[in-house]
Formats: sequence, C-alpha cells, structure tokens
Amino acid sequence: MNRNYKRLGLLAALYSFSCLAACHGSRGLAEFSIPEEFDTSKNYEITFWAKNDTNKTQTQIYQNAIEGFTSLYPNITVNLRLYTDYGRIYNDVITNIATGTTPNVCITYPDHIATYLTGNNVVVPLDGLFMDTDYGLGGEKLLFDAAASDEIIPQFLNECAFKDHYYALPFMRSTEACYINKDYVEALGYTIPDILTWDFVWEVSDAATAKDADGNYIVNGQKVMIPFIYKSTDNMMIQMLRQKDAGYSKADGTIEIFNDTTTELLYGIAEHVKKESFSTFKISSYPGNFFNAGQCLFAIDSTAGASWMGSDAPLSDISKDALVDFETVVMPIPQFDTKNPQMISQGPSVCIFNKANPQEVLASWLFAQYLLTNEVQIAYARTEGYIPVTKKAQEDAIYQDYLSQMGKDNDAYYDVKIKASKLLLENMDNTFVTPVFNGSASLRDAAGQMIENVAKSIRRGGAVDDAFMEKLFSDVTSLYRLDQKEGTTAGKKDLGKLPPTALFLLFALGITWFGIISYVTYDTLKKKKKS
Repeated sequence: MNRNYKRLGLLAALYSFSCLAACHGSRGLAEFSIPEEFDTSKNYEITFWAKNDTNKTQTQIYQNAIEGFTSLYPNITVNLRLYTDYGRIYNDVITNIATGTTPNVCITYPDHIATYLTGNNVVVPLDGLFMDTDYGLGGEKLLFDAAASDEIIPQFLNECAFKDHYYALPFMRSTEACYINKDYVEALGYTIPDILTWDFVWEVSDAATAKDADGNYIVNGQKVMIPFIYKSTDNMMIQMLRQKDAGYSKADGTIEIFNDTTTELLYGIAEHVKKESFSTFKISSYPGNFFNAGQCLFAIDSTAGASWMGSDAPLSDISKDALVDFETVVMPIPQFDTKNPQMISQGPSVCIFNKANPQEVLASWLFAQYLLTNEVQIAYARTEGYIPVTKKAQEDAIYQDYLSQMGKDNDAYYDVKIKASKLLLENMDNTFVTPVFNGSASLRDAAGQMIENVAKSIRRGGAVDDAFMEKLFSDVTSLYRLDQKEGTTAGKKDLGKLPPTALFLLFALGITWFGIISYVTYDTLKKKKKS
C-alpha cells in the first residue's frame, strides 16, 4: 500500500519536473568547455537551420558550403533544414528548447538569441572559442582559410555581443534602402536631392495622389497608386526615433519608446494615411509588386530584397504585362538630419547550441566558421544586396570584380542589386543597432504595431487623437508585455506567446502523465479492494 503511494508520488514529481523543464527551456546541460583536440576518429551529425527567400541560388550555396566543409571533415555530417521566415525559425527553436532538441547551428537574429538565453546553457557563449589558438578565429588547426577576429568588420561583430559575451557570428549584413521611381518623381516636377529627407518624400507622395476627372491618378494614368509603401514598420519607427535622438530602449531592458516624439511621429504618419499617400506591407502587400507595376513612387525595403525591385528585376513577382518601364534610383532611407544620417544595420547571424557532447559542439563551431570563408561569403553576397561580413571577403579581387560589373546584365550583375550593396558598403559608419535583451524582439514588434494600428484606424474612418494614443500605448504594452522588466521574475517570462507546437507538447505531456497516474491509482484501489 505504502509502496504504491510512493510510486504515485514519484510519478507526480516526475510530471512536475517535466513540466518545469519544458516551461523553463533547460535540460541542465553543463557549461561548454573547449576540448583540447578535435576527435576525428568519431563521427558527428549536426543540424543546420537556415533561411532563404525561395531563392534556389541561395539554397545551392548552402549545399555547396556543406559539401566543401564535409570534404575537409568527412567525419562530420551536416543536415540542412531551410525556412522561408526567421519568425518560424524562432518559434521552432523555442519549441525545441523545451524538448531539448535544438539544432546545432542556426541562422537567426541577436534579438531572438536573447530569448533563447532564458534556457540555462542553451546557447554557447563564443568568447573562449574566438580566442582559442587551435580552433578559434583563424586557428592554427583549422583545415580551411578562416577569418581572424581582426578580419571581421568590427561593427558587425559587435552586434553579436550582449550580456557581456559574444553569442553569435555575423553571417551577412544588409540595411534598408529607398527604391525610387525617378521618372514619376520628375514628372511631378521634383528633382531627387543628394540626401533624401522625410519632408521631400512626404511632399512628393502627397502630390502623387492627384487624380483626373475620370478618377485615374495623373502621375501614372492608372486606377491604383500608393505613392509610399514601407515594408518593415518596426524599422521605420526605430530609425525615425534614432534620427530624432529620441528614446527607444536601453541595454538593461528599460523601455523608452512611449515618449512625445513617438506620439508626434504617429500623428504625422496618420495625416499622410488620410491623404492616401502612405501604406504598409501588412496593409497593402509587398511594396515591390506595386513599385514594379508603376503604382508606387517610394518603396522602402531591405537591400537584401533588391533583386525583386525595378522594371528589370530578375525575381519580380508580377507578370511581365504588368511591368512598367522606368528608371530605379537606390538611396539610403529618408533622414531628418542630413548632416548626421542614421540607418539600421541588420542581417542574419549564426549561433551555436549547447549539447551534452563537447566534441559535437566543437564540430558545430568549425562549420559556423566555415560560413565566413571567402567562398561562402562572396557567393551568398552576390545573390542579393547583402555584403560580406569580413574585410578579406570585401577586399577579395573576385568580389571587387563583381561590384565593378554593375549593370552588365539583369541577372547576376543586376544594377539595382549591386547599387543596394554599394549603398551599405559606403554607409557602414552611419549604421546602428538597437540594444539586445530578453524582450527586445517584442519591443521591435511593438514599434511597428503602433504604426500599423494608426494606419488601420485612419483607413477605417476612426479617430487618431489623444485618447487613441493613450489606449494604443496601453494596448501594445500589454500585448507585448513591455511592462515586464528584464531581470525580474516577470521578465523571465517575457517570451511572448508559446508556439502552438510547444503548447501541444505540454498538453500531450499532461495527458500522458494524467493517464499514468490514473492507472496507478486504479491499480492501487483494485489491489486494496482484493485485500
């Protein structure tokens, strides 16, 4: 009798422990320690999660990188899993942290890594690996020409440092660009300035809403015209605040975005939505489609999407008969202060997840470093308006030759794509990044959501006034849990909503353990009745 109750208690304890482990995302892995030697006598299988934009060329580059790496390290097998969205990678990592089945190497963003770190020893800090003389950056025992620490662009490497450690390697970098229909701007009587300003973009966009007696837009003769479309409204708000020297957040997780400047910016955006001169990707769809069809004058999107932009874009998503022929100008995003331009630095980084076997982690680190070789960096940068993250790749004769052939064709040397790359290369000193902390990904989402909510309210005929702003700030604070300060108990929970797969897993665990406990209880009562 007592034995059965003990069994029941043990099962209940195990159930509680499994739920806690799943919720807190930690399997209690030991802190990673660098092996003295990489053991080539044993085989290792690692998983690599990466993202591409349905670009088959990028997929082939990943596969070529894996083949090149495994030819040097035949005892390491690399399994590639591709995603089309970084958000899905993030959700799947969170789910797999709960089950202890994270990938080995993952392309992700520092904001996401900050959330992964809520699981103990889940992500490997790279400081020690960076400096290891044998297998570190440019290490002596590496079987390939790796980038040394001083060959990685310092600004890009620093983006991977937070909480007093490096938790990633930069993989590619991009920024945002304003793609401009020069023909339409000039048809409206304007000349594009040397440095684009918000005042200029708003003025021209408003002018482009004029219609003729038949209801057609004068500038393009069509029934459709959205003069200014912004792909990423989170970046829009973040960069506007930075240019205004207004608060966004601090490194300790302090939220500063709810300020008078934010309110002022939102009121200004609302006025242009009223004039039907501004919209967003979430409301109207991908800006490149409108841009290429001659239905948009200013389309702001990542330089990494340059191959989708312009009349001759090789990856254009609209039919050929819908394309309109015009000259595309590629410029940095609009500025408030032309003497102090500011633009965001963004792009994927590579992190490594901890495992029980240190040799497996070392194998992952070797592969992560291989992604920074010139062959991989240059090949990937050629696919889009990304730029390599190392000086040696940027200065390589092959890459310089690629840049020099801008406009040679509308495929590999598509001029808009290479212009986008050059834009970032020429403005690296004008880029910035936002502070990274547990919850910074939620804050980024909230920044864009405020613009989206303002635009939707105007389009639905609603009022955007002081009462609206007060409720907006309150709603996004609650929705994205921005009142939960990092470092507190509440802050530890600031993971956003659990992915559906994680919720299903926890539910399944509960049902399983409930069934086991119910059986033991039934068995105990049955034996008691017999006795």
